[in-house]
Amino acid sequence: MNPMPLLRGEGLGKTYVTPVLSGVSFDLYAGEVLALTGENGAGKSTLSKIIAGLTEPTTGRLMLGETPYAPASRHEAERLGVRMVLQELGLVSTLTVAENLLLDHLPSRSGFIRRNELNELARRQMATIGLDYIDPRTPVGELGVGHQQMVEIARNLVGDCRLLILDEPTATLTSREIEHLFTQIAALKARGVGIIYISHRLDELAQIADRVMVLRDGRHIDTRPMPEMTQDDIVRLMVGRDVREELDRPRRPAGKEVLSVRGLSRGKAVQDVSLSLHAGEVLGVAGLVGAGRTELLRLIYGADHADAGDIFLDGSSTPAHISSPVSAVRQGIGLVTEDRKAQGLLLTQSIRVNTTLANMAAVFRKGWWQPASERQQVGALRDTLAIKAYSIEQPVGELSGGNQQKVIFARWLHRDCKVLLLDEPTRGVDIGARADIYAQMDKLAAAGKGLLMVSSDLRELMSVCDRIAVMSAGRLVSIFERGQWTQHNLLEAAFSGYLGTGNAQPEAGSQH
Repeated sequence: MNPMPLLRGEGLGKTYVTPVLSGVSFDLYAGEVLALTGENGAGKSTLSKIIAGLTEPTTGRLMLGETPYAPASRHEAERLGVRMVLQELGLVSTLTVAENLLLDHLPSRSGFIRRNELNELARRQMATIGLDYIDPRTPVGELGVGHQQMVEIARNLVGDCRLLILDEPTATLTSREIEHLFTQIAALKARGVGIIYISHRLDELAQIADRVMVLRDGRHIDTRPMPEMTQDDIVRLMVGRDVREELDRPRRPAGKEVLSVRGLSRGKAVQDVSLSLHAGEVLGVAGLVGAGRTELLRLIYGADHADAGDIFLDGSSTPAHISSPVSAVRQGIGLVTEDRKAQGLLLTQSIRVNTTLANMAAVFRKGWWQPASERQQVGALRDTLAIKAYSIEQPVGELSGGNQQKVIFARWLHRDCKVLLLDEPTRGVDIGARADIYAQMDKLAAAGKGLLMVSSDLRELMSVCDRIAVMSAGRLVSIFERGQWTQHNLLEAAFSGYLGTGNAQPEAGSQH
């Protein structure tokens, strides 16, 4: 390891209304992966944004090699070879893959873009991370979120790169894409690139990290070599306590049927799906990427319209008429969306506004707004969910990902829905916040709510669910009771719909 750090931080601090980062010092060496971990709100994103030139520190300084480093903008940081792949994608959806990749390096002649050369350069760049099968002429907006994430990563590898920051890079990637990303990281290390890797997937860190740096409440707790750390060690440093999974928990007692889906179909995405959800249970939905899980939830919620099939609520023999999400909410169905930023939250609005959005009647009396009552209701929910914020008036866009997710849960707790649809509810959420979310799911189930949960993490489903339904190629192929499943038979069912069909087989989501 080089005696001179590639990057050194000394006493870094950042204060907005309150301090979010305090006295953080660290070293990053050329050719190493430094994993940056901590709960949501611990200061990881703030520190990485300081390094990437997106915000200035309130205190402290940075050294890049032997030179003081204080970038005034992201562009200046990139000019010095420091690049960052943010959780929030910075792509232009109306431009092609090639145009997004090479926006600052467009090959041209006499003022005209040389399209053939542009597309060939883009094809080579995408090939470095295993996506050479994507047509570079494709508009980015037509790609799925996972492929958009890979385009964003490829974009940041164009040109000179001395230091790369990856903020939750695998949150939306399939196992094959993750494998290609890790191969690319190994190649970057061999070239002497220093990498700061932020992830809540602790099993990934053992594969690629050389050292682990842990933040808690804005402070640097410890940095240790990865081989000296176990996942339990990292969790204890992150959270300050032990957090245990409950893979052997007993099945919750099931009450009356609160949701029944019969023959629900929409094109090839969802084909003749039937299932029942009971009060007091968590029913998981497993499957590979593209199996139709999210599409099923959207049909139940009225976000898409079914070609066939019926939905029954509360044991009724008459089909429910769910024409839109508004109609679904009025009939007691809530949805925690897969993409909280684009579909779940009003990022510029406060915690208070986002929390009461689905249940305005609760904060009005005889047509008059009751602000004191609203503040009391939202404040109680903030305390219940342990949302880290300086005020319920803080804009949601300023919160960490895990706390944003808790705000969405607060909304549906406030609405008191009978059925809650959960689409990847802990994606991009740290282990402490995840435990808080699981605790709320337990309370909701104990209160007689029915929870239908999609997750790409089989271990998560096995830990929290009472039954697991498996979708494959748009069809529901199996439903397993707690005690009947193994990771092997769940995966076997997930692949079953693609065997012998001649269809391209999709990749499994991350399985922990």
